[in-house]
Amino acid sequence: MAWSQDEERMLLQIERHLIDEDPRLVARLESFNERVQRKEGGRRKRDAKNKGERRSVRRPRRSTIIIMFSWLLIATLIAMLLVMALRHEAAALPL
Repeated sequence: MAWSQDEERMLLQIERHLIDEDPRLVARLESFNERVQRKEGGRRKRDAKNKGERRSVRRPRRSTIIIMFSWLLIATLIAMLLVMALRHEAAALPL
């Protein structure tokens, strides 16, 4: 849906006000927009390249692997602590 002229005018006023008030925010938003455009451009090139080919299996990102490993490590530590605590309590209880 297209914006009305009043809405466009209001948005331009808000934009000008933000530019005057916070130039750092403007720089950060422009940087973000550039990164998004570069990423989309790379994705489009890759999609065009793979269009005729069979879709390849996507590998998980390094950050995903690190997070999964961290969760596994935390779960292992919690399990070890529970086993140690239960074993210690069982030894301390009189029969």
